[in-house]
Amino acid sequence: MKILFCLLHFGYERNFEPVIRELAARGHDVHIAAERSDRDPAKAVVEAIASQHTNVTVGTLPAREKDQYRDVVQRIRTGFDYLRYLEPTYRGMPGLRMRSEDRVPVGLLRLLDLPGMKTAAGRALIRLALRQLERASPPSEAITEYLRETRPDALLITPLIGIVTSSQLDYVAAARRLGIPTGFCVWSWDNLSSKALLRDLPDRIFVWNETQKNEAVALHHVPSRRVVVSGAQCFDRWFDRKPSRSREEFCRAVGLPADRPYVLYVCSTMVWKSPPEAQFVVRWIRHLRAGTDPVLRDAAILVRPHPGRLQEWNDVDLSSFENVALSGRVGAAGAGAAYPIDDDSRAEYFDALYYSSAVVGINTSAFIEAGIIGRPVYAILADEFSGTQAGTIHFRYLTEVGGGVAEAGREFDEHAAQLAGALRGLSHHEERQRRFLHAFVRPRGLDQPATPVFADAVEDLARAGRTAAGAGAGLKTGYARPVIAGAALDRLVQFTQYGRGKRLIMTKDEFVAAAVNETPRTPVIEKLRERTRKRFKKVQKQARWARKRTINMRDRVLAAAMKITGIHS
Repeated sequence: MKILFCLLHFGYERNFEPVIRELAARGHDVHIAAERSDRDPAKAVVEAIASQHTNVTVGTLPAREKDQYRDVVQRIRTGFDYLRYLEPTYRGMPGLRMRSEDRVPVGLLRLLDLPGMKTAAGRALIRLALRQLERASPPSEAITEYLRETRPDALLITPLIGIVTSSQLDYVAAARRLGIPTGFCVWSWDNLSSKALLRDLPDRIFVWNETQKNEAVALHHVPSRRVVVSGAQCFDRWFDRKPSRSREEFCRAVGLPADRPYVLYVCSTMVWKSPPEAQFVVRWIRHLRAGTDPVLRDAAILVRPHPGRLQEWNDVDLSSFENVALSGRVGAAGAGAAYPIDDDSRAEYFDALYYSSAVVGINTSAFIEAGIIGRPVYAILADEFSGTQAGTIHFRYLTEVGGGVAEAGREFDEHAAQLAGALRGLSHHEERQRRFLHAFVRPRGLDQPATPVFADAVEDLARAGRTAAGAGAGLKTGYARPVIAGAALDRLVQFTQYGRGKRLIMTKDEFVAAAVNETPRTPVIEKLRERTRKRFKKVQKQARWARKRTINMRDRVLAAAMKITGIHS
């Protein structure tokens, strides 16, 4: 069989490498292709896999064409995703809502300000309209032609529901039109609850456990028959792994004494606009060192910065603390730390977990890996990171599913007492973590790896053959043209490319480009072109007047643009 594995970038391969190798070992042709491949350091890892398997190839995916529809479709999608964070499920989670709101078209935000629009009925009406407008846009010819030429027996795609701009949703829609079986591979434990929403439903959704299956059904309205619970294949490699060196060798390499236990602090990715974790770690170390418990004062500490947030550590100096070191091959300027994607980085990461006496952090998948190895895990409940903890759905899984893999402590005092007990061997975490691993990582049994189950499901998907091609359009494409014009008007008052109210007045070139160059050339738009060029200065004057009067700029400029174009409501 021919399997096409579509990635946003090659870094997403690391959670599916076991499955790719398994499918290749079974004799299938696997083509790994990424939409963003330029200067991707993970591409070397993928190419190394291809060099070891003659039936694995690597390539680049074409993106959706840069036509007048692309930006509009993306803006419709961001608005559609924003509506999910207005649901009661996300009440009390403002961080997720604000992260999404920063990308929402101004017109939708103004619409939601109208009476009744934020109610369940209002949201449903807006969601239906946005979905129909999205489906009215024409398909990507480049993506459709690529899939027609590639002719895979199955298309697997990840992360699909990321919050960044990509063409992955267009791949699912195009595959649906061509009748190609599709599988959505959930990349991580938080994706279904904290990212975008599914549109054209894939034929299969591969999830880790029943918890994620319930998310797919309840949050994304996926029929349960389409969901495959395979287990977390990305953790298979940690179950039977052995350390690459002795404890003495490891401690010497990272700069810690080998004659005492050490605590491993694993940093997290954090949600949007969270404060720097590096300064919090420094305060945590100071608290342990200033305490009265000799076990905490004398314990060594190894800190592993998150590879995605290394800039936080550029100006942090830990040399004033005794027996404290950084892990992850972090250089003087914070460069050099890496995700565990190759043999060396995985060995270093595993050894750091394996030789630790306890693992501490905020909210990270490293808790799961530490639980697999059998180390006690502790999450510090800090007010400044409430958005990353209580402000997310997935954090509670770490502390609740099967009893939880991590034990949470409020602020430093309660946490210090828990940590001291772990260093004295009083944690009693083994049975609780075993229940968690069975429920969350290997639901088919702790002795049943997830990789073969995943590969079996992919074979079943491909073996089922081509599906019935879907129409994939709710409206005729021509009906989307007024939407394009409306989006151009929205661009006229888009003071928030990435945030509300950051820019007040556009330049002339930006105004003309938004109103003219990115819209279809129809008689109506030609008139818009002429009027825009002639009366631009008047709109600018009205905008400045509104700014001085502290009147809402969006309303004023939109009103001026509508007056110019003759569109009144």
